[in-house]
Amino acid sequence: MVQYNFKKITVVPSGKDFIDIILSRTQRQTPTVVHKGYAISRLREFYMRKVKYTQQNFHEKLSAIIDEFPRLEGIHPFYGDLLHVLYNKDHYKLALGQVNTARNIIGKIAKDYVRLLKYGDSLYRCKSLKVAALGRMCTVIKRISPSLAYLEQIRQHMARLPSIDPNTRTILICGYPNVGKSSFINKITRADVDVQPYAFTTKSLFVGHTDYKYLRYQVIDTPGILDRPFEDRNIIEMCSITALAHLKAAVLFFLDISGSCGYSIAQQAALFHSIKSLFMNKPLVIVCNKIDLQPLEGLPEEDMKLVMEMKAEAVKSILAQGGDSKDDEGVLLTMSTMTDEGVIAVKNAACERLLNQRVEIKMKSKKINDCLNRFHVAVPKPRDTKERPPCIPQAVIEARATANAKEKRKLEKDLEEENGGAGVYSASLRKHYLLANDEWKEDVMPEILDGHNVYDFVDPDILQRLEELEQEEGLRLEGEAVEEDFEMDGKELTEEEKALLSEIRRKKKLLIQEHRIKKSTAESRPVVPRKFDKDRKYTTDRMGRELSALGINPSAAVNRARSRSLSTRGRKRDRSLAGQGEDGEAMDIDTEHSNKKLRVRSRSISASRSRAIIGAPGGFTPGEGFRDIVQKQQALKIAKKSVRQRNKAACKGEGDRVIPNLKPKHLFSGKRGKGKTTRR
Repeated sequence: MVQYNFKKITVVPSGKDFIDIILSRTQRQTPTVVHKGYAISRLREFYMRKVKYTQQNFHEKLSAIIDEFPRLEGIHPFYGDLLHVLYNKDHYKLALGQVNTARNIIGKIAKDYVRLLKYGDSLYRCKSLKVAALGRMCTVIKRISPSLAYLEQIRQHMARLPSIDPNTRTILICGYPNVGKSSFINKITRADVDVQPYAFTTKSLFVGHTDYKYLRYQVIDTPGILDRPFEDRNIIEMCSITALAHLKAAVLFFLDISGSCGYSIAQQAALFHSIKSLFMNKPLVIVCNKIDLQPLEGLPEEDMKLVMEMKAEAVKSILAQGGDSKDDEGVLLTMSTMTDEGVIAVKNAACERLLNQRVEIKMKSKKINDCLNRFHVAVPKPRDTKERPPCIPQAVIEARATANAKEKRKLEKDLEEENGGAGVYSASLRKHYLLANDEWKEDVMPEILDGHNVYDFVDPDILQRLEELEQEEGLRLEGEAVEEDFEMDGKELTEEEKALLSEIRRKKKLLIQEHRIKKSTAESRPVVPRKFDKDRKYTTDRMGRELSALGINPSAAVNRARSRSLSTRGRKRDRSLAGQGEDGEAMDIDTEHSNKKLRVRSRSISASRSRAIIGAPGGFTPGEGFRDIVQKQQALKIAKKSVRQRNKAACKGEGDRVIPNLKPKHLFSGKRGKGKTTRR
């Protein structure tokens, strides 16, 4: 199904707005960053890119306008002629042609100036060529400003056109002005067409939709048509003529037999005969409206004769289409939109005749032959002359009768409707209680009785019974645990094995507890200094055992530790007696000088000992994890090489992101101070 949605056409900007849009976009996307020191090739490339970008934007915008507006040769003839009636297709094509010409001229301008920019010899020359190129493009757009304004007006009007599908099932209403066409479409559809007691209230096509036999029908209300030459008809009347000429629809020609529309039956009959050529190959129904003012039987003989002549023409057109003479019953119908008499009959007759015609056309087409070849109706051959009527088993009949007789289970929704509906009926929440007697379900249980909560005293011994049950369960579980503890693979253990198993389990529990304590305080557990080592965990004996386990001779380390502790104690004693003589009297020497010598001596001794213990880069100490001094030097060299790059980047570690300059000059210099923004 073809749909024409003219509401999706984008807005056509005016000439001035068009230029502003393109130039502002060019300035944003290709900002001017050009200096005198740049190479001439760089300047040429920048200005060439700017000219090409402007031309590309103009081309895209103009191409969108040309592509989105419909081509009159590529759409349905109904829409082609309707656009010609409304806008004059010559002016329409001329406007689109000017836009297309402008697009081509802008492309040539860009091509020429890009060629000139290739030979630009200075910044001034390149800039001048760029300005000239953009200026000529803008001049071209200014010249087509009237065409752009015209296309924008057409776009706005096309967006207000109704969405009519030329190929679907359609009912078309036509006739003189003020004969009841708009009232009829308002009755049978949800359309809301303005109805007034004067001519030409409807000035354009209006569309509504109705249903018949589960199919959707499109109903079109056309403006009134006057009986005058084709050349004298205005745009409003030509809309109706265009719809009658191009749409395959059932036509309802309305007659006002009361004469209240201001036109006689003779004038309406003359209009019918003048446009009857437009009714060819279309189901035609003549509708005599306003029978509440003038019944059809009460018409004068002359007017009745004219009506019968119109009916005869309609029947003749049916016979010309290959129809049956029996179809003339639905050709002339009467109705009144005021009293709704005959309105549905007219709608059904038009829909039925249109449906029959569409089915006949499809049956005559070539496609139906291809479809019929795929169908095969199997007709079984009788094997004898015996009659075999359809038989339903008795069990099925009885089951159906039982199901119908059985009362349907009532739901809460049914009970609610029977008892007053929502807000009146309250569902009972106790009806499904499982009690010994159903009469107890609706008994009222008080919450408070004699100042006490009733639910707390429903079973006064419940807590005591709960404790007894818990004690019994605990004893039972302990007995099972004891039995399981001393039984492995279904065999009884001896007393020694039981004692050994108990000791193993005890130690296992202690290890688990110690591990849990360490795990819970792993982050906050401090290192205990040796002077607070009350349990004597860190001793020379322990160090000797651990070194022996590693395969290292511990004697040297143990002796060194012992000599160190002895020398420390001796040094403290020397320091305390440094300023005294043998008799404990003060020595008459320079105490300050002696203390200084002692400090220097002690510092050199401690430094040498620390180097011996820790191991300088040039020294080697057993127990450091190295085989010999050569291996230690190689390891230190590799470590120093690995951190060289990180030290060069001034990083603390691998996760460090160094910011060498916290305040870059381009962000913190040249800013306006406080109070300098009043000019805005």
